[in-house]
Amino acid sequence: MMDDASPKPAAAAIEAGIPLPLGATWLDDEQAYNFALYSADATEVTLLLYGPSEFTTPVLAVPFAFPDNKTNRVWHARVPAAQLNGAAYYAYRVNGPVDPAHGLRFDHDKILLDPYARRIFFPPDHSRAAACVPGPNDGRAPLAQLPPRARPAPEPAARPLDHGNALVIYEMHVRGYTKRANAGVAADSAGTYAGVIARIPYLKALGITAVELMPVHQADPQEGSYWGYMTLGFFAPNLGYASEGADPIAEFRQMVDALHRADIGVILDVVYNHTTEMGVGGPTYSQRGIDNAVYYALDPADPSIYTNHSGCGNDLRTAHPAVRQLVVDSLRYWVREMRVDGFRFDLASVFLRNEDGSLNLIDPPLISQISSDPELARVRLIAEPWSGDGSAYVIGRAFPGASWRQWNDHFRDTVRRVVKGDAGLVGDLITRLYGSTDLFPDDRQDAYRRWQSINYVDSHDGLNLCDLVSYTNNDQNSWDCGWHGTAGAPADVLALRRQQVRNFCTLLMLANGTPMFVAGDEFMNTQQGNPNPYDQDNDTTWLDWSLASTNADTLRFFQLMIAFRKAHPSISRGTGWLADVSWYGIDGGPPDFGPQARALAYHLRGGSTGDVDLYVMINMDFNPATFRIQGAGPWRLAVDTAAHSPRDIAAPGSESAWTEADAPVAARSIKVLIGAGPK
Repeated sequence: MMDDASPKPAAAAIEAGIPLPLGATWLDDEQAYNFALYSADATEVTLLLYGPSEFTTPVLAVPFAFPDNKTNRVWHARVPAAQLNGAAYYAYRVNGPVDPAHGLRFDHDKILLDPYARRIFFPPDHSRAAACVPGPNDGRAPLAQLPPRARPAPEPAARPLDHGNALVIYEMHVRGYTKRANAGVAADSAGTYAGVIARIPYLKALGITAVELMPVHQADPQEGSYWGYMTLGFFAPNLGYASEGADPIAEFRQMVDALHRADIGVILDVVYNHTTEMGVGGPTYSQRGIDNAVYYALDPADPSIYTNHSGCGNDLRTAHPAVRQLVVDSLRYWVREMRVDGFRFDLASVFLRNEDGSLNLIDPPLISQISSDPELARVRLIAEPWSGDGSAYVIGRAFPGASWRQWNDHFRDTVRRVVKGDAGLVGDLITRLYGSTDLFPDDRQDAYRRWQSINYVDSHDGLNLCDLVSYTNNDQNSWDCGWHGTAGAPADVLALRRQQVRNFCTLLMLANGTPMFVAGDEFMNTQQGNPNPYDQDNDTTWLDWSLASTNADTLRFFQLMIAFRKAHPSISRGTGWLADVSWYGIDGGPPDFGPQARALAYHLRGGSTGDVDLYVMINMDFNPATFRIQGAGPWRLAVDTAAHSPRDIAAPGSESAWTEADAPVAARSIKVLIGAGPK
């Protein structure tokens, strides 16, 4: 509470306002702002407006009076521009019952951020510590910036989304992508949205058709999470990723528009399962002080305790309609006004919790609301179909978002083990290459599409591709190729590592489904074996672009392998390969499914898709093998992962003829032939 000797803010004449939309809205016809805040249990709400340079004493305080300023559970007021006294920022004080045993944690001392803030400002004395302890934090709390008094610019025409074989997803951290001095961008653009714009020609040349941005929602800069998975504001782009002095909203839109002009889609990795307020003892920044029992899921047996299926301290109460509205309003905002093309939902299984904590696997309200929303249903929806605490693993058919794509960790684990050299996985590898029909069935009752499987070997979470072949880690199914770490490895180890990376890339691009890989994999960027660098805002996580030259052969292989996938529509098919594929063993007979088997071949006929045939021979054994080729041919050699660049993959049209009936395939390598077809 403010000391009695402190200067008193001016009081505004109370006007009722309207309960929707939530947040702060400029009413151009009325030359006024409408403010609306959802709180079911609050007894007092006061709007505080601050000037551009003084953040301790508001220039205007607007107490919301009952009943004029409350409709149902929404508190609201209208403030004419003439009464703003030069205000630039706003926040709230909210009073109500203090009863932690029943989940009520109101704190009238705390300055509270609007959950609908479009831009968040951190005053010079911002303090996370002050928000974690009792007492006032005036001048030290994040504030919402008032929205501009202008109508938004018209939205560009929507770009059609491609669900076909052209989709290749590239997971990227905005800051880490161009933060290093060798990123090839201007110094004032390093680590920013503008830095991504500068690298668009590279993305285009690589063949990327969608970037998946790790969280760009505003986080607390004092929380310490570089990855950004501890969200403070679901509507605000991260200030730290904007160029100095730039408007983060404008610069983000410029990035999206520039990517769209290059025919590259934008998918946001979003975190609607928990917030940066964490558990008991975490900061009271926003929802906890506005109405803790509404916004957060509490233990039914002891409401003083937060449920923590996210593993991050709290869970948003997405079973509550107000929280669902918050999430859906946020998603619509990023689609309508920020122009993004889709979302990857972090720990999406948390959305399946009922009020009593049980799992709703039939029709969870938030999943249903997102899936049926006319605006959201037309963008890409991708689920990480598990929870942070491991209590809800609902991949494939088990996940109730029937039309959603899903991260497929079965593909990840199988391909890692196969390339590492584990035996007895031939049957599982066939299933993964075909499109994981065990998870995404294509029967008459559940006709899933193969593109719903997001196939990946690595992601931000775990070892990246270079480190999978440079460090042995049993939890990661990785093997160091005979030398621990990236420093000092002998030439034969380095050559084998490159070959293993080519194997990973080849299997990823040949598999039916939607491929995804991590930025920097294409030139063997390393994180020095760290599988969880969530707090490393330094050279560990900033891409080292010098490796694009050092490992130019690997970069070339990725470019041409992506182009190969796009050139062959027979690979990625929504309904699967069906009768167009035949599977073989080394001798041309049926595959060997035995416990020691490490080899597989298949013939994918392309005629039904207007494509040529493909013949793929996979030998992950420790010894070379000679495969008996099936199919009429004639064949041409397109890929040989055991060969050195440029013979490892042929540029289109330069494939060499293959006339032999047998094909020797080196140990731990893959050969791909292309053959006859309509082309």
